[in-house]
Amino acid sequence: MTASPVPVSGAPRVLPGPALLSGVGGRADLAAHRAQYGSLPRLRLDDLLGSLARLRVRGRGGAAFPFETKLRTAAAGRRPVVVVNLSEGEPASAKDCALATTRPHLVLDGAVVTARALGARELHVVVPAERPRVAASVLAALDERDDRLTIVVHTAEARFVAGQARAVLELMGGRPNLPVTAWTPEAVSGHRGRPTLLSNAETWAQVGRLVLVGEERYAAHGTPEEPGTTLLTLSAPTPAVVEVAFGTPWRDVLPDTWAGRPVLVGGFHGTWLRWEDLATGTVSVDAMRAAGTPLGAGVLVCPAECPVAFTARVVDYLASQSAGRCGPCFNGLPALATAVRAVAGGTGPTDRVEELAALVTGRGACAHPDGTVRLVRSMLTAFPAETAAHGSGRCAS
Repeated sequence: MTASPVPVSGAPRVLPGPALLSGVGGRADLAAHRAQYGSLPRLRLDDLLGSLARLRVRGRGGAAFPFETKLRTAAAGRRPVVVVNLSEGEPASAKDCALATTRPHLVLDGAVVTARALGARELHVVVPAERPRVAASVLAALDERDDRLTIVVHTAEARFVAGQARAVLELMGGRPNLPVTAWTPEAVSGHRGRPTLLSNAETWAQVGRLVLVGEERYAAHGTPEEPGTTLLTLSAPTPAVVEVAFGTPWRDVLPDTWAGRPVLVGGFHGTWLRWEDLATGTVSVDAMRAAGTPLGAGVLVCPAECPVAFTARVVDYLASQSAGRCGPCFNGLPALATAVRAVAGGTGPTDRVEELAALVTGRGACAHPDGTVRLVRSMLTAFPAETAAHGSGRCAS
């Protein structure tokens, strides 16, 4: 497989933050966690649903789907299953790794309080093979707890698509850790056909903090429209995980060394932005989605190299990481990678890239092809001069 242009970081810098990362740097054991937050309350399902709706808690895995909706859907079925998905397949992302190694009990509290409210008896925890510190920290945290749930730990493959929801369910079912086509959400029919509430570490940590500190303290950060905070991975030059309140100006978040340089927002399935376009905005799921530049999984990459050349390397990597189970991945992504590489090398036209992007979009068994096309199209849109320069056999960067 092709190596990732951004190496996986199993030990990112984790900077202190206002909420989830408050006091980070101290002990991460259960005693220290309870000293900071107190004991975990028991909540009725309706009370938990109400808090989640009022605070607009959304998933932090990339889609920003309302968590209250997903929970309500899972609660409508019988014998639901809860899953903590720590298999951070995106190499440039490190926020779940950061939480697992510094705030494991906050993550587990969110999952446990939700499982109890649902009446679920099973809690599954999925850890990444490529980040051994995550597994070690989570296993140590589980050993300290007695949540009276059946807890099963799974190890996901070191693969970009391994963390996709259906790939995780395949792993839990003893099958290859790859995405499959599904016609119903996992909250309706997931593990063994049962409603399955699956979210990443940051989502569970947000739920945990909400129930531990209450709505008023949770809403003390952010804006009335978007309460709370979010974690971001700043992926260059050294991966760092930071926590910022929604509504924070991007100029206050981004490193000074990034000024004037293009930034890839949302990770390898994200969109390119010029510095001046990003720096004039704020950290906002709603505003960025409306602008067509979604925050996604909260990964920001500012490569030292030309964005056209970097995109070609990312697409090469993504093509090698596909499940290879459907035409868009098996045939489309390698062809797209070849076409983008030709544009970067000055030997191929952008027309071929556009043609392949149109053929791939909307036809995959999972979102991997669509995410890859989003990246490629944003390169063409954000950097027309750079792309044209490559077509003339030179690089403008």
